[in-house]
Amino acid sequence: MKLYLALITLSLIWGTSFYFIKILVEDLGPWGIVFVRCTLGALTLFLIILVQRKFMMFRNLPWKSLLLVGIMNALIPWGLIAISETTISSSLASIANATTPIWTSVIGVMFFSIALTFRQWFGVLIGFIGILVLIDLNVTQLFQEDLIGMGTMIAATLCYGFSSQYTKRHLQGISVMMISLVTLLVGAIGSLLIILVTGSQPQMGVFTMDAIVAMIGLGVFGSGLAYLLFYFMIQEGSAEFATFVTYLVPITAMFWGWFLLDERIPAHAIFGLVLILAGVYLSTRKTARRAQATTETTNNKKQRGIV
Repeated sequence: MKLYLALITLSLIWGTSFYFIKILVEDLGPWGIVFVRCTLGALTLFLIILVQRKFMMFRNLPWKSLLLVGIMNALIPWGLIAISETTISSSLASIANATTPIWTSVIGVMFFSIALTFRQWFGVLIGFIGILVLIDLNVTQLFQEDLIGMGTMIAATLCYGFSSQYTKRHLQGISVMMISLVTLLVGAIGSLLIILVTGSQPQMGVFTMDAIVAMIGLGVFGSGLAYLLFYFMIQEGSAEFATFVTYLVPITAMFWGWFLLDERIPAHAIFGLVLILAGVYLSTRKTARRAQATTETTNNKKQRGIV
């Protein structure tokens, strides 16, 4: 239940991210957006650490793996997403982002020796069909806008797929807070270096009320708190389970449009939602049950003094 609750919560948070990026990209630029969201996200986690008074050990950590995950799960993909939204719409970017679970599964099978059952593959397919139904089967829509924008968006999803599988394989024993914090710090430092090298300074006109709200939403919620949920789902579930959140993001983006802007939700979108949820269930049921069983086993061992 915790895994599915985290999945829904994260989809609600990330459902607004593409909209916030669209607001900020003209003034901040792609790498300015990465710097702002990573910096605010890292500050949010620091505050949580201070409030909880948790002492974090920075010794004997797999720094090479943490650095690689930070580059592949924040710095590069967030920069590519921002670049893509300079030429394509935020809704189209969120739809392209929904291919992430497919690439995660493919990369897992090809490079990480992940074996998926027929039911899991079928769930991936059903979820993807749900995305097509969501856009009313208008596949040509995906290619009517800038192909470079679509290409950078797909490249970002490949980064997500690789980093998710790599995190599951190599950072299983590291705390979720540590992985999230280091990921955001790597993104913040890396994007700042890119800004300094390229000379792409953010515009001062960005400090409007809408922009400030967008930066807080993107940095505090869409980066800091969201990554705690994301890495929790990877460690307690699987990389495939965590990236299935991208299937729900177009739906939650549509929900926010209805809730905040009174936009109409068409019937085909509701049918698409049903297919997507079915795909998530079919593809992750085994993962969720296994995670729950593992947790119960660990708790039983702790009670008996074995762990």
